[in-house]
Amino acid sequence: MGDDRLAGRLNGKAAIVTGGSRGIGRAIALRLAADGAAVAVNYAHAEAPAREVAQAIEERGGQAAVIQADMGSVEQVRRLFREATARFGRIDIVVNNAATAMQKSIVETSEEDFERVFGVNTRGPYFAMQEAARVLPDHGRIVNISSGATTVGFAGQSVYCASKAALEQLTLVCANELASRQITVNAVLVGPTETEMFGNLERTNPAFRTMIVSRTPMGRIADPADIADVVAFLASDDARWITGQSIRVDGGAR
Repeated sequence: MGDDRLAGRLNGKAAIVTGGSRGIGRAIALRLAADGAAVAVNYAHAEAPAREVAQAIEERGGQAAVIQADMGSVEQVRRLFREATARFGRIDIVVNNAATAMQKSIVETSEEDFERVFGVNTRGPYFAMQEAARVLPDHGRIVNISSGATTVGFAGQSVYCASKAALEQLTLVCANELASRQITVNAVLVGPTETEMFGNLERTNPAFRTMIVSRTPMGRIADPADIADVVAFLASDDARWITGQSIRVDGGAR
């Protein structure tokens, strides 16, 4: 659960990790807890995995809360913040990780598809940042999980890429608005990572993994811990002079 040299650098802090039950979100929740933060593990539907994450944190002496909220609902986003604040008494770190994707061409995409993807990937983080701006103390941290796909434009991913590109622009605006309070806001542009979402894409296109690895100089697909380590850094005081950035974490993939 992290490097012992770094254990404790988030002591006294409390974090919300949206979509924290599986994949990248799970790795982030475990890593922030390893660094000493109390963590609200958010989930939309996967309650059992979220509780497993919380149990793993508590077994290692950390604090965790499991809070259901669909990030596509503004009302539920606001409830998530109320419940997390009530549980821990404060929120210092917000990681907007929850996301959804689909594989459809522009001509196949319905209005409902568009609204669903933008609802979770853009509207949810927007209002989470709004709540964070209200409750975070000075020197708080917001980390938005975006995607390297915004710089590539994969065919069949128009709505997903657009929703994440919008999140990156919101990151920059929010960083400028909150800078006077020394609250940093950054985006992590994740490359292909060993997650359920990647597995779904691979099932749709069996050649996808080979193609991605061939375009990645470091020669592999990312492990969720590769992403979590960067998020933990951005959540720490070590990253106090980094804000408004969209940071690619993709092994050099192009």
